[in-house]
Amino acid sequence: MKLGVLFSGGKDSLFACWKAMQKEEVVCLITVVSRNPESYMFHTPNIRLAALQAEAAGLPLVEVETAGEEETELLDLERALLAARERYGIEGVVTGAILSVYQATRVQRICRELGLWCFNPLWLADQEAYMEELIDAGFTVVIQGVFSSPFDDSWLGREIDRSTLDELRAIARKYQVTLTGEGGEFETFVTDAPFFAQRIAIEETSKVYRNHNGVLRIERARLVAK
Repeated sequence: MKLGVLFSGGKDSLFACWKAMQKEEVVCLITVVSRNPESYMFHTPNIRLAALQAEAAGLPLVEVETAGEEETELLDLERALLAARERYGIEGVVTGAILSVYQATRVQRICRELGLWCFNPLWLADQEAYMEELIDAGFTVVIQGVFSSPFDDSWLGREIDRSTLDELRAIARKYQVTLTGEGGEFETFVTDAPFFAQRIAIEETSKVYRNHNGVLRIERARLVAK
């Protein structure tokens, strides 16, 4: 089956893409670029770098813009899926949803209306096992946004390795937040994945942070040999 992957550049969409590749044919990535940083549906930090990640993966990218207004942004998602079907013949859509019923049900409804299968490889996954597999598989993941206590600006740009994962476990237990950031506590950017032909080198960044709410802006990045 030919699949398109809803692609944000974060760990969940890339891991879901990798899982889908083990079963079916991934023919394109699909990114909705929201002009609203508070989008209900779509990941926004450094979303323009999805094109660089797509190049690293050797996959075409279908990119559609949205104003990011609640519910109406779903029309733009539908437009993106239609474009992917027209250009690449997708028969199904892959998402990286883990717990978000809000996102999953809306994507499923649009897929049903368009006659597309909807695959959610991470849905209700054991979060600890998932994070361990992410690291074991060779994904390089950096934290690019923090949006809750106790995360301060020192977390911006940190790689999620085993040491960081141990800290996240302790925080999840103490503060009752999700280990994966699925509750919106943090967002990530992937610089390398098992299916990347090249990796991404981040060369220049800046931080915007206030009151446990901050973003790492990637000002310059490029592809380099692995």
